[in-house]
Amino acid sequence: MQKVRRPLVIDGKSRFTAEEYLAFERNSIEKHEFCQGEIFTMNDDGYIRLDEPEPAYQKQLMTEEEYLAFEDASEQKHEFYKGEVFALAGASQLHNEIFTNIFGSLTIHLKGKPCRPYGTDKRLKIPESHLYTYPDISVYCESKRPFDGGAKTSQEPTVLIEILSESTKDYDRGRKFTFYRTIPTLKEYILVDSESVFIENFRLNASGHWELEEYKSIEQSLLIEALSVTLPLRDIYEHTELH
Repeated sequence: MQKVRRPLVIDGKSRFTAEEYLAFERNSIEKHEFCQGEIFTMNDDGYIRLDEPEPAYQKQLMTEEEYLAFEDASEQKHEFYKGEVFALAGASQLHNEIFTNIFGSLTIHLKGKPCRPYGTDKRLKIPESHLYTYPDISVYCESKRPFDGGAKTSQEPTVLIEILSESTKDYDRGRKFTFYRTIPTLKEYILVDSESVFIENFRLNASGHWELEEYKSIEQSLLIEALSVTLPLRDIYEHTELH
C-alpha cells in the first residue's frame, strides 16, 4: 500500500521557501522535515508522520482497542504506531499487476500445503513495536496463535512481501524492516520494485542473521526458500512492460 505524507498548511499556505521553513522551524517545538517546498511533521524519534491522525476521531492518540474499533468501522485502511493513526492510500496499476501475479502464483503453489497467502486485508500486529500494519502479501504457515482483534489480525507470518513504490521504498527497506525483524516466526522478507525489474529477498539464515539475495534480470527466478516455491520474474512482472 502506498503511504501518504500530508504537508502542513500554515496560514493558508502549503508551499514555502527554504528561508520560510527555517524561520518556522526555529520557532517550533516539534521537528519538521522540509522537502520540495513542503513541510512535514516528524515524531520525536525522527519517524516521519505519514499522515495526521484521523481528524474525525478528535484525538491525537488512541489506545489499541480504540484503534481497532475505529479501523473496523472505517472504509479506509490505517496503520497504527505507538498511539498514532496513519492513512494508507490506494495502489498504482503497476503495483496491482505485480500483486495479482505474485498472489495468484502463491495460491496455486501452496494449495494443499500448510501455508496460506493473504492480501492487504490481513492486518498484522507486531507487539514488540506496537505496530499494526497491512503487508501487501503475508504468508502464514500453521500458525497456532488465535487471530487477535478479529479475523483481520494475526501475528505469526512466515513470509512478508512488500511491493515498492517511490513513496514507500525507504520506509519498507528501513524502519519497517526493523519492525518486521522482531517477529519471531518471520523467515523471509521480500521487496519487489514496481518501477524496474528488481527484487530483494532478505532471508534469515541458520545463524539467525539476515542475508540479502538480489534479482535483477527478467530471466531469473525468485526462490522463496521458506515455502519451497520458485517464481519466475517473467511471471511476477507479467503485464507491466518492465523487462
